[in-house]
Amino acid sequence: MVFEQYLEQKNIDSEKFLWENPELFQELKVIFNQMNPESFTAQKKFLINPLRRKYQLKIF
Repeated sequence: MVFEQYLEQKNIDSEKFLWENPELFQELKVIFNQMNPESFTAQKKFLINPLRRKYQLKIF
């Protein structure tokens, strides 16, 4: 699984996230690529929810 797919599963718009906060996006992508997605979720749980609210994925 790639980071962008992970964000989509968490209802986070990866394009908007990358556009508005490229530094944090790249930092999290590097960390994500070094660990299991479940471990990433457990470690970054308190960061994922605010990102989900700020960069909510719009499904049409």
